Amino acid sequence: MGPNISIKRRGFSLVELVIVVVILGIIGAIAIPRMSRGASGAGESALIADLAALRNAIELYAAEHDGTYPAVGTIVAQLTTYTDAAGDAQATADATHVYGPYLHSIPTLKVKGTRKGSSGIAAADAAGIGWIYTASTGSIAANSSETSSDGSTTYDAF
Repeated sequence: MGPNISIKRRGFSLVELVIVVVILGIIGAIAIPRMSRGASGAGESALIADLAALRNAIELYAAEHDGTYPAVGTIVAQLTTYTDAAGDAQATADATHVYGPYLHSIPTLKVKGTRKGSSGIAAADAAGIGWIYTASTGSIAANSSETSSDGSTTYDAF
């Protein structure tokens, strides 16, 4: 029997290291764009959910008030407090103020832009207005100039 020679290998070759770096680069090129779109998609999904909640509250208000939509100037009070059949709002329920509240609070605008964080509702754009509301039709839209993922320029629930 001859001498038993064993060769000990202590590291990686240059080729093995280059292959690992290339594989990591490919994974990074695929994963990073998907992760960066995730945050904007989450904000957009939250905005669409808020629009749906606002629209449902407006429709429920109209159903309980003989088809009359909330007034522009008093919509926040009419959706977040108790109302009577005429739409007059107050903080507590009593024998005449039996409808509502339809929302706990008005949600803030969740898309990037100058109006992000705004929760006001008005018929036209102004400082602090996050939602544009049309009382004659009951429609509501986000007050944002950002482009949604489907390419439209405004966010609208319906």
